[in-house]
Amino acid sequence: MTRVAVNGMHLNVEVRGEGPALLLLHGFTGSGATWTPHLEAWEGFTTVAVDLLGHGQSDCPPDPARYRMERCVEDLTVLLDELGIRRAVVLGYSMGGRVALHLALHAPERLWALVLESASAGIEDAAEREERARSDAALAEAIERDGVAAFVDRWQDQPLFASQARLPAAIREEVRRQRLRNDPRGLANSLRGMGAGVQEPLLNRLGELRVPVLLLAGALDEKYCALARLMAAALPCARLEVVPEAGHAVHLERPETFVGAVREFLVGCLAGERRKERERCR
Repeated sequence: MTRVAVNGMHLNVEVRGEGPALLLLHGFTGSGATWTPHLEAWEGFTTVAVDLLGHGQSDCPPDPARYRMERCVEDLTVLLDELGIRRAVVLGYSMGGRVALHLALHAPERLWALVLESASAGIEDAAEREERARSDAALAEAIERDGVAAFVDRWQDQPLFASQARLPAAIREEVRRQRLRNDPRGLANSLRGMGAGVQEPLLNRLGELRVPVLLLAGALDEKYCALARLMAAALPCARLEVVPEAGHAVHLERPETFVGAVREFLVGCLAGERRKERERCR
């Protein structure tokens, strides 16, 4: 792992392998370690697992405005520059999926494919967005007041994660350990700066995307299955896969299905990229 200076901050990054770049973006309370069990399955790609600002071992600045989506996109484009990566596939889970969509729309020249796992394009209804922002602000205060351990217990007890109760105890405990490594200020300011209640809704802009997109959702996660279908209908070049017997964290609950679907999609996209390059050279 290494810490890379970007726009006055330091992001913790783990780069592995050789080949086309795959930028991996975790969900809220996660880190680049989310992807560690899956990296060997993506042999032939350079995987770039980053701790987003406020998470893992990346910096946790005191100003919530520094966490806003537009600043996050700026950080990621500079990170790609610092790593010498011109274009990448971007894979984002949950919060990381929202980040990935913003990156795809604001810097489309940096992507050649997009994978969204249990993601949303933001909240379209203004009243619902305001309510979510208030809820996230209250949650941020609770994290700072009560500490990370109390928050993690509350966070993991959500119905959204109920299907994970079937996972082996060792896996559930490792996820908990990863969450506990986060800084309370970083988590709180991440909610304030880039929570779903304060981000620009993007559903009406998805038609601008001209890269292939794979949407993954767990069949047990009805809310995000519905959101994935909405996005699939709005995207010009999208494939939707609903994974049976999985909830919100498909990568955790059905890892073999998850890595297989992502690898098949990437290999297909890579073949398409090579065809385009041959056509341009004729």
